[in-house]
Amino acid sequence: MGWPYSTSRWQKLRRAKLSAEPLCEICERRDRIEAAQDVDHITPVRQGGAPFPALDGLMSLCHRCHSEKTAMHDKTGGNAFGRRFKGADQSGNPIDPGHGRWGGGGGG
Repeated sequence: MGWPYSTSRWQKLRRAKLSAEPLCEICERRDRIEAAQDVDHITPVRQGGAPFPALDGLMSLCHRCHSEKTAMHDKTGGNAFGRRFKGADQSGNPIDPGHGRWGGGGGG
């Protein structure tokens, strides 16, 4: 794990996010309750995201959802402009907070 994740500044930011949002934000949209263990940049640093964004630039995620987002969106060659999370909530709204319906345009 390299910069910025190895810094004390990131560790403090991570703790603040998990304190503010202790449950997985995507699981909640899926009507599930899961503790969040990971904090994810909504816009990955390697795609131009701020390394130390405001808390609303981060998501609290369980390991499963974090792996899903990383595989679908973040890694090199991934779908950088597509969906980060598949599916819809019980009201038919997209799970992905970056979906165009939410004003996010899908690109993160």
